[in-house]
Amino acid sequence: MSTMDDNKTLPQAGTSTPSIVWDDSQMQTSYANVCNVLGTREEIMLLFGANQAWQTQQSEVKVSLSNRIVLNPYAAKRLQALLDLGLREYESRYGELKL
Repeated sequence: MSTMDDNKTLPQAGTSTPSIVWDDSQMQTSYANVCNVLGTREEIMLLFGANQAWQTQQSEVKVSLSNRIVLNPYAAKRLQALLDLGLREYESRYGELKL
């Protein structure tokens, strides 16, 4: 059974969701062919860099780290969902990626 008070939490007719404006004026672009993930209870850290090993017989591979992105676990979970969606779409167009 519903009362008048139940309707206070519902969106009112005619209200709209604010639009999102993506401001890329300060954006920088980096290339990475290597990534790693580290985490604590409070943070998930994404490390990005470039592998400079051109020969397969090297005893040591140096990865030059260029960027670290620190996320709270909720933002990391949203990123995971977006990456899953993006990769499913990519593979439906271009074929399965094999690791």
